[in-house]
Amino acid sequence: MLPVEPVALEGRGVRIEPLGLEHVDALAGVVRDGELWRLRVTSAPEPADVEAYIRTALDTADRVPFVVTDTIGGRVVGCTSYYAIDVPLGRLGIGHTWYAASAQRTHVNTATKLALMTHAFEVLGVAAIVWHTDNFNHASQRAILRLGAKLDGVLRHDKIRRDGTIRDMYMYSMLAGEWPESKAQLEYLLSR
Repeated sequence: MLPVEPVALEGRGVRIEPLGLEHVDALAGVVRDGELWRLRVTSAPEPADVEAYIRTALDTADRVPFVVTDTIGGRVVGCTSYYAIDVPLGRLGIGHTWYAASAQRTHVNTATKLALMTHAFEVLGVAAIVWHTDNFNHASQRAILRLGAKLDGVLRHDKIRRDGTIRDMYMYSMLAGEWPESKAQLEYLLSR
């Protein structure tokens, strides 16, 4: 696996670019669209905390964060990251993902994940991609399964949510050998 560097990717109606402080205002608008910070199962910040969120994402050693633009609508609609990057093991995660409510259940998530997974498997040469999500984030669980990932298990009593409750973490993965079939399915879904 190659080292993971910030990269710009584009296709299927999305543009994915390295996240930076120049995206504060746009992402503050994103979190307002659906009041994402009120969802107890996501990591979306309050509008006033977007700059601190971006600074933390940029300062995390094993994370490469991105901003996502819907090129059809021409506006920033969310962010996502490669995270838990382990070059010697050949594994990384895709997550810390949140989208404006108006971009949810559109082409955006599938197209973004297709671009990130294609880059990870075909350019970086990863052996495995992982996803982690809250046990009550059923929409995220369905979306991860739709990508072709497999449920590996549940880590119980994993983390304290911002509301003080304890979450269990659902863990998913996809291996490089599973990628060609999953890629074909994602391309099919986006072509419909």
